Amino acid sequence: MKRQVKITRGIEPLFGTRDENIRLLEAALNVSTHLLEDSLEIEGEPEPVRRAEAILEDYVSLVQQGQGFTNGDMKAYLRVAVEDPQVSLRSLMASARQRNFGKKTLAPRSLNQMRYVEAIERNDMVFSIGPAGTGKTYLAVAMAVSALLSKRVGRIILARPAVEAGERLGFLPGTLQEKIDPYLRPLYDALFDMLEVDKVEKYLEKGMIEVAPLAFMRGRSLNESFIILDEAQNSTPEQMKMFLTRMGFGSKAVITGDITQIDLPAGKRSGLLQAIDVISGVEGVSFIYLDERDVVRHNLVQRIIRAYEQYTEAQNRQLSFALDQAPDEPAA
Repeated sequence: MKRQVKITRGIEPLFGTRDENIRLLEAALNVSTHLLEDSLEIEGEPEPVRRAEAILEDYVSLVQQGQGFTNGDMKAYLRVAVEDPQVSLRSLMASARQRNFGKKTLAPRSLNQMRYVEAIERNDMVFSIGPAGTGKTYLAVAMAVSALLSKRVGRIILARPAVEAGERLGFLPGTLQEKIDPYLRPLYDALFDMLEVDKVEKYLEKGMIEVAPLAFMRGRSLNESFIILDEAQNSTPEQMKMFLTRMGFGSKAVITGDITQIDLPAGKRSGLLQAIDVISGVEGVSFIYLDERDVVRHNLVQRIIRAYEQYTEAQNRQLSFALDQAPDEPAA
């Protein structure tokens, strides 16, 4: 089956660097494309061709309406659209426009990211677990900003376990806040990416946004709040239980973490790992797992994460083989 989609504008981001976007479309849907003078011809089985045609027609329509795409954005949106037949390029962009993220217009860049955003909207507590660069923290902060600007919550509380924020920071100069701020900087960075600097400062002064170490949450009950615990893999079981029981009425909580990068002292179990075991079946709690396919940083980051996973798997296989080959110790 062959179909043609007329394209007169925006051909560069559609094709991407070295045609990577159009190759993604071809490989995912098992179609081939041919660029004609003012259109793109699609060839393949009827159903994949129709899906490709619908995606391209959405793209043409959005460009005609003034929607801009960068090469990187287009690749991410195509990945979502080809992975799920129920998702159209138009609905993906419309969903982003419906939410007020301040000075940003954001759309999920992978199918798992879309499920993550939807889970936050549907549930009062969401765990997002995955490697660096998958948008765990950024999307959580974006949803928190959206909830604050639309007055669905009265404040945002961003917390991180400051593993180094105990006595070991005592020798550093400055106030306690000045000592702690470097460990909270990624949360500030996400805020400043979505809101004007003066607005963030005003919200901080009024207490509508609070950025603090996890230990500062003890003894509090947080109502009408959007609460984010970042780097949760570095919380202890006691800290995690304390955090999870801070939720008050009208609040949402998002817990993010990377279980491959735990910085706790040897022998100390991660509170995030324990929480996965303890509350994964609790109604109203959603767990979203992200992987290297959801990385939205440089393509090289995806390959690095996968290389480390393969290395760890190989090390575990070698250790298992060595244990199997070890002679049994004689009975006493």
